[in-house]
Amino acid sequence: MSTAHQGLRAPQLLEKIRAGLEATQKRLPPECLYDDLGSALFEAITLLPEYGLTRAGLRLFSRHAAQMAERLSLPLDVVELGSGSGRKTRLLLERLGLRGSVRYHPVDISAAALAACVREIGRLDGVEIEPLEASHLDGLHGAATARRPEAALLVLFLGSNIGNFARNEARRFVASIRGELRRDDTLLLAADLVKPEAVLQAAYDDPTGVTAAFNKNALGRLNRELGANFDLREFRHQARWNPGERRMEMHLVTQRAQRVHVAELGIQFDLAPGESVWTESSHKFEPGEIAQLGAETGFAAVAEWTDHDWPFAQTLLVAREPVRERTPSLPQRESTIG
Repeated sequence: MSTAHQGLRAPQLLEKIRAGLEATQKRLPPECLYDDLGSALFEAITLLPEYGLTRAGLRLFSRHAAQMAERLSLPLDVVELGSGSGRKTRLLLERLGLRGSVRYHPVDISAAALAACVREIGRLDGVEIEPLEASHLDGLHGAATARRPEAALLVLFLGSNIGNFARNEARRFVASIRGELRRDDTLLLAADLVKPEAVLQAAYDDPTGVTAAFNKNALGRLNRELGANFDLREFRHQARWNPGERRMEMHLVTQRAQRVHVAELGIQFDLAPGESVWTESSHKFEPGEIAQLGAETGFAAVAEWTDHDWPFAQTLLVAREPVRERTPSLPQRESTIG
């Protein structure tokens, strides 16, 4: 049974939740944010004027999808990790479908997000869609195992998803992707770039309160799925910029003392007033840093498209040797100002 079908009760996820709640700084893995409700709230976040990341990705695809498609071999199996509704990917798939045979595997843990993706992508000419309700790596493994013998494989990891990992975890994750690929397969990896703190604070703590609702839903899931008793009305959403780590952190801060039980885990702990549960990190990158990450994990960066209105980059990586001893020169940067 997949992690998606088990919800928060998947054994590995349960252990991550237990370890986080038993730590001095309470924390939850980001998977807790994305049930059907969380995915819908995140889609709402992408529409907020303060959150420019999704629009930056759309601008890059609208201006450079043809260039991206020309660099890819056909026939092509495309696997998108954390596809959501597929809105941002449609522009690239349209271009690929015009050139030849494409099979698209959106991978998401939310059945509702996959249903929206099928509605968005399902009628594109030349594109066959086969959704996978699974975690990122489980879905990738399934798609890679079932790839058409003659097809190249393209993995899409878009939005700012790579930023949810700590730096060392991001390296392991990209190396795991490389382990599922053949030489000359490709990875299009998106990353949010460093920008002024005031811009980030507005994006992660919007005045409408959508991000706060998205954040609180993580504790709501523990209440619903694991028999926890967090008093959600007593938690306040807080976004923090950590300059040393170049990351935004999302916390939920309790306004009063709480004694929390989590029945499914058989644990109990106390939260003091002002204590937080850390729910997500979003690391920001410097230009060229994704090319470096690729070089360390068996890829060569061949192109990078950058938006400067909301500093954001999409880097095309080609699978080379499993380990690179030295960093190659950075790719030609193809930029757009939007």
